[in-house]
Amino acid sequence: MLDTHRVSRSFPSISLPSHGDGSPVEVALITQLGIGAGDQLLRDAGLRQAAHPAFVDALDEPSARLGGMHLAHDDASSLYSFSVGRQGHPFHRHAGPRMFTAIAGSGGAQLRFSTASDAQLADEPAVFLHALRCVDIPPDCLFTVRFGSGTWHQFVSRHPRHPALFALSCHANERSGALTEAQRARIEADSADIPSLTDTLPPVLQQLLAQADFSRVPVVSLSLQAPARSALAGLCALTRDLVGPLRVMLARLRPAQGYIGRRATRHPVQALPVPPADSLLVQALADDFDHQDYNTLTLPAHSVASRSASAILEAVLDGFMLNPPPSVGRMMALRNVLVAPLQLRTSPLGCPVSSLLSTDRSTLFAGRFPVHAQRVDAADRSADVLLGADDRHLRFRSCVRVQLLDDGAAVIALGTRVRTHNGFGRLYMAAIDHVHRRHISPAMLRMAVAHALAPELVFTVRAAASPA
Repeated sequence: MLDTHRVSRSFPSISLPSHGDGSPVEVALITQLGIGAGDQLLRDAGLRQAAHPAFVDALDEPSARLGGMHLAHDDASSLYSFSVGRQGHPFHRHAGPRMFTAIAGSGGAQLRFSTASDAQLADEPAVFLHALRCVDIPPDCLFTVRFGSGTWHQFVSRHPRHPALFALSCHANERSGALTEAQRARIEADSADIPSLTDTLPPVLQQLLAQADFSRVPVVSLSLQAPARSALAGLCALTRDLVGPLRVMLARLRPAQGYIGRRATRHPVQALPVPPADSLLVQALADDFDHQDYNTLTLPAHSVASRSASAILEAVLDGFMLNPPPSVGRMMALRNVLVAPLQLRTSPLGCPVSSLLSTDRSTLFAGRFPVHAQRVDAADRSADVLLGADDRHLRFRSCVRVQLLDDGAAVIALGTRVRTHNGFGRLYMAAIDHVHRRHISPAMLRMAVAHALAPELVFTVRAAASPA
């Protein structure tokens, strides 16, 4: 074949006109990554993709839907990830147009497209091969691809030791194109995935393709650091071929995981010697108790979005379950291990609110939180609930309260009373009293209020129910 090249001072790119009446195929290189970085990035991204709740492994193209449609806001777009391994994937097409950004593995990738229309293929199936074009992508490269509805395509690795690519694909309009009734139904139900939106090559074209000689198919080679078939490009490809697997081996020494941070205003917590006289906690264990604490947190008026005390209380109770302090979670995990041989009650949540995980549904606040008692005043400016559980060594009751002040501020409180049953109970309370007062209760109150102020930032998973 005749090899030629030209210099591009911008992103090296190609626009392949459609053989039928569709949109062109557009491919552009963006930047070159570090030597061997492609294999490592594909390995890490593939592991994270496999752990995604919407992961699907089909058609040799593992994928996950990262973001669905928002039809209530007239947004029919979706975002997917997908990967192609060493063996490539079969020729297929989609009803709608596609555009994606991808990273090539350390062996490079070849993108194959046939833009023959259905009418042309019906007249003469061999048009599929006449319209076939290939684009070579160099190793360890970031690139973009865009093509129209119904474009047949196949992506393969240029080297059998390396995966082909990992991509993020934006479906600008999930409803577009010549969809089947089954595909449209899944889209309208917002349950579509890449395999369900894919049409594979019909048998007559598969047979034709099996006999094809790809050495005779026109190829466009894009590159960034040297002409594709130069000695320098060959040396670069050899180096990346050797380093890619090494970087993957080193990457196995650390887990493929990420972190989600959350920052919230640290409101001061004030400890009161006794609960207010009108608190539900005063009525609990009134005749005898061995421990009592009561913490309050005051939110300024500009932080309080709702004028309903019960609505704020519901959000705070959600916060106790969905946004517990990690340090308290670790303490509870240790405590559960230590007391399990004694057949004491265990819970993943801090004890003051652990009864929120109770399976007893006899008394519910807001229709979903199990409580011992609840109270909301007529004006909905004060609301509190009484929580608690009984165990072999002690009985505890906790009160969570929200009060709206005349100046618009809100006071949110968490208080606890404990009555011990035996010597072990008294020893247990003596051991945890200091850390409970100084850290556990204040931290739980802060984190629950942080969730109530910004529930959209929640990223923890609701704890599984445990027996009360």
